[in-house]
Amino acid sequence: MKLGLDEILKATGAVLLKGEETTFLFSFSTDTRTINCNDIYIPLKGENFDGENFIENALKSDAKGYFTSDKNKIYNKASYIFYVEETKEAYLKLAGFYKNKINPYTIAVTGSSGKTTVKEMMYCVFKNAGETVKSVLNHNNEIGLCQTLSSINNSTKYLIVEMGMRAPGEIGLLSKYSCPDAAVIVNVGTAHIGRLGSLLNIAKAKFEITQYLKSDGVLVAHENTLIKQINDNKHKTIYFGLSDKNLKIIEMTSNSSMFEYKGVKYKINAGGEHNIQNALSVIETALYAGLDTNVIKKGLSEFLPIEKRWDMEEIKGFKIINDSYNANPDSVKAALKTFLLYTPSPKAVILGDMGELGQEEEKYHREIGNFLDDFDCDFIITTGELAKYIVTSKKKTKHFDNKTDIVKYIEKELPEGCNILLKASRFMKFEEIIEGLRK
Repeated sequence: MKLGLDEILKATGAVLLKGEETTFLFSFSTDTRTINCNDIYIPLKGENFDGENFIENALKSDAKGYFTSDKNKIYNKASYIFYVEETKEAYLKLAGFYKNKINPYTIAVTGSSGKTTVKEMMYCVFKNAGETVKSVLNHNNEIGLCQTLSSINNSTKYLIVEMGMRAPGEIGLLSKYSCPDAAVIVNVGTAHIGRLGSLLNIAKAKFEITQYLKSDGVLVAHENTLIKQINDNKHKTIYFGLSDKNLKIIEMTSNSSMFEYKGVKYKINAGGEHNIQNALSVIETALYAGLDTNVIKKGLSEFLPIEKRWDMEEIKGFKIINDSYNANPDSVKAALKTFLLYTPSPKAVILGDMGELGQEEEKYHREIGNFLDDFDCDFIITTGELAKYIVTSKKKTKHFDNKTDIVKYIEKELPEGCNILLKASRFMKFEEIIEGLRK
């Protein structure tokens, strides 16, 4: 991101405490460790840090100037000093201004689960139609948005931004500074229900993605009853879902799916109905943007699951599927269904705690046990304070207090060639099970 002095002042409304008129184009940095010569330093603040304490460090690294929320913070070495009330807001305004200046076709993606997968699928498709930039990893908060918007250039044709949330208002803020042409709501589920209280509140929070959707933009939303209920119909809406009469599932395995949609056959390198549903959101978004079906087919066929999302590996004769990046009741059920229906025996599932489920967290874990009753599984293993409630009526569940004992149990009790699914919330650190098996 490079902007002129007048553009900086126009975008942020900053007061120039020091500096002269110039035609120089400035770059920006929020990290004094990687700052480049002539960058303008934007000091951010968090619960445990204050970037304004490092302004001098930035100047020692030859920063051209800095933003500050303190009019008394004047350092003579700086050529330019910009005063704003809130530095993070200034960063958002700069990134939003720059994005609107380049004006790529912008797709915003949110959902209770699967939004990162959809973003990656979307990228695989749109990059075949023109230069495309996406949110990296799961950088889906305000700072991540700024970094993504700042990374585009004059050649960028498409921009795909992932939007996460922990509280109401957050997605609306991301929508404000990204001004999407297409807004995608992948689904509405129980993730974060402990924070938001109800599925209706979650749906309302997800729907904030439309607050700054362009007037001629499109909402591509899962056929969720709550979304339909709160949709104000200010924008064209395309609903997608597995009940669509235009969808025909042809073949599924644990790691691939083939289906026909609106007369066109598609293949993705991911198993499960939920991933077919994810692909439908991508197809509808791409079709509305004018992409050819051959481009969409090619892109979807190039998609590969990302790390800790259905990550397959063979260790000591065991076939491991690591899907432990995150977990909520909906994503756990989807993973279990895919694994248990389309994976040959012998098979085992290792389940851990699901986080942020509020007062009914015990009930949600018991529901997973009830869900397992409908499937055949040779071994069910749990660990965690909440996962101990995942008990089944048809099968005995083996519970462990630590992951080291799980590794020992796998090596001693599970047959060679056993397929193993790992699923838990990120804080359970299930990668330690894989690391233990590798030793």
